[in-house]
Amino acid sequence: MIRFLRDMGLRYALFRFWHEIQVRTGLLILRFPVSGKNSPHFSKDEWLRQSIHFALGPALLNLERNPALQGVQERVEHIWQNRFLFFHDKWHSVSDWHTNPENGFTYNKTMHWSRIPTLSRQAGDIKYVWEKSRFCFLYDLIRFDLHFQVDQSGVVFSFINDWIEKNPVNRGPNWICGQEIALRVLNWTFALHYYKSSDTLTDELFSKILNSIRQQMLHVEQNMNFSRAVVRNNHALTETLALYVIGWCFPVFPESSRWKQNGKQWFEQEIAYQIYDDGTFLQFSMNYHRVAVQLLTLAIDMARLNEEKWNDVVYERAEKSLHFLRSCQDNVTGWLPNYGNNDGALLFPLTEQHFRDFRPQLEALSRSLQIMELRPAPLSFFKNGGYYIFRDENTMTFLRCGAYKNRPFQADNLHLDIWANGMNIMRDAGSYSYNTDEKWTEYFSGTASHNTVMLGDFDQIKKGPRFMWYNWIKNAKGSVKQDTDSFQIDAEFEGFYQLGKGIKHCRRVVKSKNTQHWIVEDRIDNRPNHLPMHQIWHPHPEFFEHYQIMAEDNEGSKLDYIETEGWYSETYMKKVACRRLVFSSFGNYIKTIIKEKQSLQNPCTFS
Repeated sequence: MIRFLRDMGLRYALFRFWHEIQVRTGLLILRFPVSGKNSPHFSKDEWLRQSIHFALGPALLNLERNPALQGVQERVEHIWQNRFLFFHDKWHSVSDWHTNPENGFTYNKTMHWSRIPTLSRQAGDIKYVWEKSRFCFLYDLIRFDLHFQVDQSGVVFSFINDWIEKNPVNRGPNWICGQEIALRVLNWTFALHYYKSSDTLTDELFSKILNSIRQQMLHVEQNMNFSRAVVRNNHALTETLALYVIGWCFPVFPESSRWKQNGKQWFEQEIAYQIYDDGTFLQFSMNYHRVAVQLLTLAIDMARLNEEKWNDVVYERAEKSLHFLRSCQDNVTGWLPNYGNNDGALLFPLTEQHFRDFRPQLEALSRSLQIMELRPAPLSFFKNGGYYIFRDENTMTFLRCGAYKNRPFQADNLHLDIWANGMNIMRDAGSYSYNTDEKWTEYFSGTASHNTVMLGDFDQIKKGPRFMWYNWIKNAKGSVKQDTDSFQIDAEFEGFYQLGKGIKHCRRVVKSKNTQHWIVEDRIDNRPNHLPMHQIWHPHPEFFEHYQIMAEDNEGSKLDYIETEGWYSETYMKKVACRRLVFSSFGNYIKTIIKEKQSLQNPCTFS
């Protein structure tokens, strides 16, 4: 308990404890009644007369008609048949809102949301149910309408009306998560603005949808303290911004003025807290940082359209986020390292680019900030987040080494990602699923799935229940430098506290300029004598066609790698077997050379 309080803080512990009391005593059922508020009539004509500006309107997004987008048509044909693309990879047929298409489990749609477990072996990953109810598929339907001039208003509003009918207020799995509710409401708002002049959107249907939006946002507002005190990550960003946006878009709600004011204040506070001063993000996840980027773009554009201004910290952290993510981006593909938790979130899918391609979202934010061009520097160091990057014409080398002031999600310090000619030649294994067998949780969230060093079978930090980790790394540092011929990163952290005090992992990465030749040297100080050090690598499937890897110990003796079971997850809920190379030694030092097969550079030394 002392360790928990030290890591998470008293405020977190008290809110978590109070939440559990409310769940167990039924107080949440009283706070979130299933009857809901009264349902007044909201007039469509009155709403139209107010000329509301919404930043995701197609006209404002400059979406031009392009009937050559066959991918949109193909996806829409699936949607017409109640087939939906889950996590950007796999199609599933699902005709209701409560069934997990992966295993057929159906949640009780009449049960109060607080009684439904989010982690259940029988139910599987609840994100399968939440994915469809986010309504991100509306963007395909509306883009198809725009590009092919085939009216989809009937299909769009049929889905929305069916969801309202089948998901009574505060009942069922789709009322559990405030972020899912906020995203759904924002996506419905997009549809309402696109079809605001459609005859399909009758006054009666408009009023029904607005009543549902109001009920859902009342739920979000009521649960905001939990989101900001216990969850406090991209969930809180999404929920606070949704209050602000919905307050602007629907001034007919009695709560709108309060939502605008509180949402603005809370979003500013969350941005200042969650995005560090150097532009890195407290969740240590590239994809979750992209979620923040999309929310920042929406926030900045909404304020501009409505002649408002955010606190300066919002613009400052937005620009620094852009600089950080661009520094980590491969120039050829637009992809970033598959680093950190990745649940497949892409909030507003408005392009045909691959899910891993960050260019559309980064370009959108740069336009909102009126930044015309951003070129990453050859050397980048982000002190708060602990990221070290160097780049030359054809390569990018990325290393993470950071101390934690916010809770870690993976045991991945000193992970090394290497990119060359658009290929992620040494890559992160991904995160796969948040609710799966213990074997997969240990692998994908643990040190074993990263290009770093383990001691025996021990992670760098100790795994706790659910998303918790103990023995956070508090001492970490690093530096980057270059000379005439090479780039160099030196980084180290103190960890493995479950094995003893003073255990330190030091890593040096040297790359020859303009040559695809890397030297990686790992040293473990105060290593327990009975445990070997394992240096782990996850190479691209085509790695050995173009590159070679070799290692030696501190006596200069050659080390042979062993191929062990490895897995790679490019998108959420998908994993494929891959090669995993492990160099092992009972010494305290391993030097590894990774080079293009034509490269004959001399090795460097570690001093």
